[in-house]
Amino acid sequence: MEINYCPGILLEGNYGYSPLFLRRMFAGRKVSHILPYNAPEIDENDQEKFMQNRKRISISGMQEKYSVLLEKNSLRLTIEKEQGSYILKPKPHGIRKTAMAPANEHVTMQIADQVYRIPTAVNGLVFFINDEPAYLTKRFDIDTNGTKLGKEDFATLARKTEENAGSSFRYEYSYEGIAELIQKYVGAWKIEMEKFYSLVVFNFLFSNGDAHLKNFSILETASGDYVLSPAYDLMDTRIHVEEDDFFALSDELFKKWHWSDFRIKNPQHHPCKEDFIVFGKKIGIAETRVSKLLAPFLKNQAGVENLVHKSFLDEETKVQYLTHYYERLEMLNFA
Repeated sequence: MEINYCPGILLEGNYGYSPLFLRRMFAGRKVSHILPYNAPEIDENDQEKFMQNRKRISISGMQEKYSVLLEKNSLRLTIEKEQGSYILKPKPHGIRKTAMAPANEHVTMQIADQVYRIPTAVNGLVFFINDEPAYLTKRFDIDTNGTKLGKEDFATLARKTEENAGSSFRYEYSYEGIAELIQKYVGAWKIEMEKFYSLVVFNFLFSNGDAHLKNFSILETASGDYVLSPAYDLMDTRIHVEEDDFFALSDELFKKWHWSDFRIKNPQHHPCKEDFIVFGKKIGIAETRVSKLLAPFLKNQAGVENLVHKSFLDEETKVQYLTHYYERLEMLNFA
C-alpha cells in the first residue's frame, strides 16, 4: 500500500509513522504501521486470536475493540492476564461505507487536535497484512507505569443503565445535564466546562451523531481529583448512517426544550450560533468567554480541508465529509 502521509498525524513526506508521532504514541520506539495479523475476517487462525482477545477486553461500546500492547518494537494482541496499553478498532459491521470508518474517526480526531486544539486521545491508523486499515488509540486511563486510573463515563455518573432506563439509555439526556454532572463531580469545573463546551460545538460542526453519555468521561489525575477525559470516538456519523437529528442526545442542548428565535425563524429549524451562546451561558461560562470559545468554530478553517485531503478516506468520501462540514458551518453562522 502506497503511503505518502504519516498514518498518525498526517504529516507529509512520511512513508510510515513520523518521528513526532512515534514519540507521542510509542515513546519514540520505531514501530511499524503494519500489524502482524490479517483482518479478523480474512484468516481463520488470526480470527481465533481476535475472538479470544475480545472476550477479555473491558472497554464498553458497540463496535468491536481489541486490546493491544507494545512488545519491544512490535504491536500484538494481549493474551490472558496481560494489560494492554492500546485499543484497536477494525472496520465495524452493519453500516454503509464500513471500510471508511477507521479513516473517518482518525481524521476527525486529528482535526479536533490539530485545528481546534481540543485535547484528544493519542491515535493513528494501522494496517493489517492485507492492507485493510484499523483505528488505533492509546489508552489514557493507564499511566506510564501501567497503573489503571479511575475513569467514569457520564451514563454511570447519571446512573443510567439499560436495566433502569431502557435500550436507548445512553441517548436520553441533554448536554446541559452533562454540564451539571461536571459541576458535581469535577473540582475545577469551570476550566473543564470550557473544554466540554468546545467539544459539544465540535460534535455539531462535524456531524457526530454518536456523542452520547458513554462517549464523555471524567478521568482521575495523579493527585486523585477528576478532570474531563481527552476526547474520543469522534467521527462524522452521517457518512455511515441515515440521520435527521442534529445532536446525539434526545433533549439536545437543554434540559428543558429551548429553541432560540433564530432557530425558530430559519426554514430548517436547525441550531445556530445563538443557541450555542445561550447554552454556554447556561452552563456557567461567562459571555465574553463563550464568544472567544465559539469564534474558531465560526470560521472556515483551512486546516480542516488540508487534513481531509491528506486523510486515508477515498476521494468520494472526502467530498462528502467536506460537504457536511460546510453545511454545518453555514448553519452555525445563521443569523
